[in-house]
Amino acid sequence: MADHNQRIHPLTTDDDDAEAPPPTAPLFPRNTSKSDVKPDGIDPPATADPPLPRRTFPVSHSPPPRPPKRRRRSCLCKLLCWTLTLLLTLIVALAITLAILYLIFKPKLPKFSIQKLRVTQFNLTGSDDLSAAFSVGITAVNPNTKIGIYYEGGSHVEAWYEDTKLCEGSLPRFYQGHRNTTSLELPMSGRARNASGLMTDLQEEEKERGNVGLDLKVKQPVRVKLGRVKMFKVRFRVRCRLLVDSISAGNDIGIQSSSCKFRFRL
Repeated sequence: MADHNQRIHPLTTDDDDAEAPPPTAPLFPRNTSKSDVKPDGIDPPATADPPLPRRTFPVSHSPPPRPPKRRRRSCLCKLLCWTLTLLLTLIVALAITLAILYLIFKPKLPKFSIQKLRVTQFNLTGSDDLSAAFSVGITAVNPNTKIGIYYEGGSHVEAWYEDTKLCEGSLPRFYQGHRNTTSLELPMSGRARNASGLMTDLQEEEKERGNVGLDLKVKQPVRVKLGRVKMFKVRFRVRCRLLVDSISAGNDIGIQSSSCKFRFRL
């Protein structure tokens, strides 16, 4: 009874294990579907999307870029700075030159004075016009020691009473050397229109004040000689204020006072 209850188990040997087929890997990994698997490692062909339509635009040429404003301002500032620097340099150089010339030559203004006045004609005509003729003695003094004066042609001398011009004349051309005094006899003549009221005013002024005021105006072009150099032409203007005893023809008029102001223009 004991033999029948025994179970017989088959014995396995090494030979049997060698003949058994090896275990194979599953064809599909777990948790994957057949569509996700690439057969033989080859990617499935991708389906290409249709190309999008392209729109062409006309080519436009943009204007050249403008320089920045700061650069323009900087260039303008540099130009202004250079211009101002040049002007200041010229002014300083001119000032230094004039200062040197002043120290070397020590220029002084010439002096004018009226020494005598003779009335050769001063009367009314039938048409109330005043005919006047004067002879004026003028003294010109050049006080400079290194500067000579050329009195050029084109001078103009006028005698006025208030706002009425009585007569006129001109100075002769001459050269006045260093520290020179020149006396000139200047003839003057003229005619004033509608002068009947003028004669009345002259007589009343002579009675009230005891003198008559006259103005002598001189415009004279000259050239200054510095050493041996003859400079450019300038124009002198002289205005002399006279107080005379009276104005009557045929007499030497006594001059009570005479003062002259001098200036020049380029």
